[in-house]
This record gives sequence, structure tokens and C-alpha cells, in this order.
Amino acid sequence: MPALWTPSDKLLLASMSATRLALLVSAGLPVETQDSAIDERAVEHAAVHEGLDPPALAARLAEEKALAVSRRHPDRVVIGADQVLACEGRVFHKPADRPAAEAQLMALSGRRHALHSAGALAIGGQVVERILGTAHLTMRPLTEEAVELYLDLAGPDVLRSVGVYQLEGFGVHLFEAVEGDHSTILGLPLLPLLASLRRLGCLAL
Repeated sequence: MPALWTPSDKLLLASMSATRLALLVSAGLPVETQDSAIDERAVEHAAVHEGLDPPALAARLAEEKALAVSRRHPDRVVIGADQVLACEGRVFHKPADRPAAEAQLMALSGRRHALHSAGALAIGGQVVERILGTAHLTMRPLTEEAVELYLDLAGPDVLRSVGVYQLEGFGVHLFEAVEGDHSTILGLPLLPLLASLRRLGCLAL
């Protein structure tokens, strides 16, 4: 059987995200995962002091993840990724609990927000490719009762999402408009990533 992936070792994903792993596997890439173990809030705090905007913050987080794992495995191709949600000048994070999720959904209700998804490819402890995609989503106006019902239906897994929604599931009911690539919304712009891997000679197709 012909091989799509040309390196001898699998692509190393610097994340434990099941969604990003599924995206890469769906594209036929052989993937292993490893937690980057970086302090994301510390990286973000430093980035805010540097005045980085949300897209640049997503890029910085992706790079730090890729570099952390690449330094441990300098002979591997490593992909780091991160996503930043911004709405009217505010950056949102994954909610710590259900009350935080409820408050976050009410803050996004009736508003258009941006999802900035960044990726960084690293080899030998150096970032060799960077990718960035942005999608815009408009959440329909929601009542507190609708938010409660949605969270009951969606279950605790949505707390792992920065926007408290999974568009491929019950989250689709929250929106009136979606602008952007689906993989960007899921947290990893797949087409730019594949283009980067081709430039590096990692793909036969």
C-alpha cells in the first residue's frame, strides 16, 4: 500500500485534544500525542504584557507547545496548536465549572465572536512553519432557560471547549451564522497545515 506520510516516525501532536487528533487522523496522518505541559496562563500573561492581540496570542501558545515537545524529541516533526476566542475586546477561556459556562454563554449570547486557531510545526527545537485561521460565529440570543437546557443536553465535555460548545454536536443549536473553515472552528486549520507539511516534504500527495 502506498504511504502518504514520508518521515519514518509519526507526526507528534503536542496536545491531548481528542478533536485535533481526530482531525489529523481523518486526513490519513499517522499521529502520536504528548502533553506539552506548558503553563498556558503564564504564557498568556507574558503575551498580554507584550501587547499581543488575540491572533498573535494563539500563535504564541501554539509555538510554545510545539517547542516544549520538540525539545524532548528533536528528531520528530511536532505540531502544536491553540485557539483563542475573542468577543468585543475580551478573551475567553475554558470555563472552570458549570456556573462559569453559564455566564460565558450568556456573555456570548446575541453577539458575533472570533475563533483564532493557530498551529506551529517544530523540528529540532525550532519552529519551521506557522499557520493561522480565523472563523467568526454569531450566537443567537439565548435565555437563561435555553442555556440550562443546552448544558444539560451537551454534558460536561463542553467544559473542555473555550466557547462552551462543540459545533459538531448540540452546539450547532446555539448559532444563527457561522463564517469560516470547519477545521479552524474545531481548533486546527487543516488545509494550511497540510500545505506546510508538503513544503517540508512530509507528504507524498
